Amino acid sequence: MLIGLLRLLAKLPLSWIHAVGGALGWVVYFLSDKYASRLRANLLQSRLWQDEKDYQRILRRNIAESGKAGTELIPVWFRPVAPALQLVVRAGPIALVEAAERRERGVIYLTPHLGCFDAAALWAAQRRPITVLYRPPKMKSLPPLIEAGRGRDKVQLAPANLAGVRLLLKALRRGEAIGILPDQVPGNGEGVWADFFGRPAYTMTLAGKLAQATGATILMTAAVRLADGAGFALHFTEYDGQISGQNSARDFNAAIERVVAIEPAQYLWSYNRYKVPAGVTPPETTGPDRGNDS
Repeated sequence: MLIGLLRLLAKLPLSWIHAVGGALGWVVYFLSDKYASRLRANLLQSRLWQDEKDYQRILRRNIAESGKAGTELIPVWFRPVAPALQLVVRAGPIALVEAAERRERGVIYLTPHLGCFDAAALWAAQRRPITVLYRPPKMKSLPPLIEAGRGRDKVQLAPANLAGVRLLLKALRRGEAIGILPDQVPGNGEGVWADFFGRPAYTMTLAGKLAQATGATILMTAAVRLADGAGFALHFTEYDGQISGQNSARDFNAAIERVVAIEPAQYLWSYNRYKVPAGVTPPETTGPDRGNDS
């Protein structure tokens, strides 16, 4: 019944859905001091602003954009595939994607928490099947919704465990694509500490290991939200840093930082990027986000 309702709501114009999302973003910001303080602190840490006035401008936009990130999933997930795809109004440079596909070693799309990364997966799936790493939420009512919306057409979901990693590896060896959120905090033993905007963050090493094992091409991908509900624009850059070794995690984080700089107001600054996962030895210096909450 709920999915039926969401499919009905998905028919509304994206501009309306974004307007509701923007308002909800402010409601959440005012209702949760923890959420608000983390958002402000992480944006401040980034230094992606010129002065106090610019910081306040990005902050205000980010509060609304964070709300839009939630509500826009309704049309992206629950419109039929063809109308949902029309929300991606441009993507490029396509030559990078075509070159990666011609190598037939698989394509790794790294999509940080910026804009609408689910739209990027749906778009990529029209070129060849894509397997997306997926961490089921703690709320038991959410996985059926997410699986119905995200895991459709040629998008396969892979759980964030050993079985899921095997699915990713098999997809690449078939010459297909995979999608990973590279700035998601991994579990114990699945990452290393590396600077992210000048502060140690526990950083996953999975993408580099998969690229090393298969020869797959890594494309940094940004799914930027356009103004006035006009849709989304996809930006691709080929990752040119190290995929293994001591400096690889820092290289990956630097690549993510460059993606975030495309549109810092659309990054999910409220995400607890600097937390210390359970069982992980903290870095020498950690801030107030030490702990296991997400």
